[in-house]
Amino acid sequence: MEIAAVRIDKPDDVNVIVGQSHFIKTVEDLHEALAASSPALRFGIAFCESSGPRLVRRSGNDQALTELATRNAQAIGAGHCFVVLLREGFPVSVLNALKLVPEVCAIFCATANPVEILVAATAAGRGIVGVVDGGVPLGVETEQDVQDRKQLLRRFGYKL
Repeated sequence: MEIAAVRIDKPDDVNVIVGQSHFIKTVEDLHEALAASSPALRFGIAFCESSGPRLVRRSGNDQALTELATRNAQAIGAGHCFVVLLREGFPVSVLNALKLVPEVCAIFCATANPVEILVAATAAGRGIVGVVDGGVPLGVETEQDVQDRKQLLRRFGYKL
């Protein structure tokens, strides 16, 4: 078995969600869940089909994000994985909707950070075994950091 790190290629202002699903209709169901979450959300989706013609299925409402999601899914090349790229919205606003899609098995990451997907390759194919999301901690938050965190969450409207 070989393990490789596949870096997700994305602009800094784009969030990525990487997960695993199990059925050809995944790309349409993910599209519907994302489109219903916010009219302002821009997204691209790619899904690696792992049987039959084994194509990268794709959809989205932003052509550039759809093309970029497709290139990332091809680079990962793991059966039944999907890549969602988001603009004008955050993963926290769509994760529950994505998790409720019946064929979604797992979400590996949801981040705006630089991220690498750890992919294992065997004679049977490729699979995601983990992610490296962002950098290592540089310390423990101070009381000022606690206040800054709370203010940020309220400024974004996530807390009252």
